[in-house]
Amino acid sequence: MRRTKGLSFYRRRKKISTTIVHEILSYVAGILIAAFLAFVIVYFVGIRTSVIGVSMEPALYNGQEILINRFAYKLANPRAGDVVVFLPNGNQNTHYYVKRVVAGPGETVQIREGILYVNGKAVEDDTYDLIADAGIAEHEIKLGNDEYFVMGDNCNSSEDSRSGNIGPVSRDDIVGKAWFKMAGGGSNMGLVK
Repeated sequence: MRRTKGLSFYRRRKKISTTIVHEILSYVAGILIAAFLAFVIVYFVGIRTSVIGVSMEPALYNGQEILINRFAYKLANPRAGDVVVFLPNGNQNTHYYVKRVVAGPGETVQIREGILYVNGKAVEDDTYDLIADAGIAEHEIKLGNDEYFVMGDNCNSSEDSRSGNIGPVSRDDIVGKAWFKMAGGGSNMGLVK
């Protein structure tokens, strides 16, 4: 006697389809790639720090958050006008300093009568007021092969390369370039100029 119809309580074994396995593997690969890209982006361009003090006003304000691009100076060197983030004298126990590069390796710097001179020529820039305190730049300073002279945009309220405890900044002490600022202090979000 053959059974043709009726209830069957036997389970049929389902086979795993190759399309399902392929789809699962593609999701796993996508997640791994996304995690890798997130790590790379955060490591190279996602370090975030706050500006401390009013030394960079009006470009950056006290307490304003900025993103640091650590990759930028792996390919090229800082140039005059770049806003850099550094640890003074490589001191890991201090906060990041944010200043603008005014002179690079091999150049000479001096401040006379409140005016900044780079290689003997006056820097004519509306950014800097007359500089009240020349500090160590009262006498001409010749920068070494890996040294940069940095100043705050608000130079009369800035502790920078003019200070004896900071001096010229070594290339090894520069963490990266400040490239993006968050909204804050009356400033909009955008690229750091």
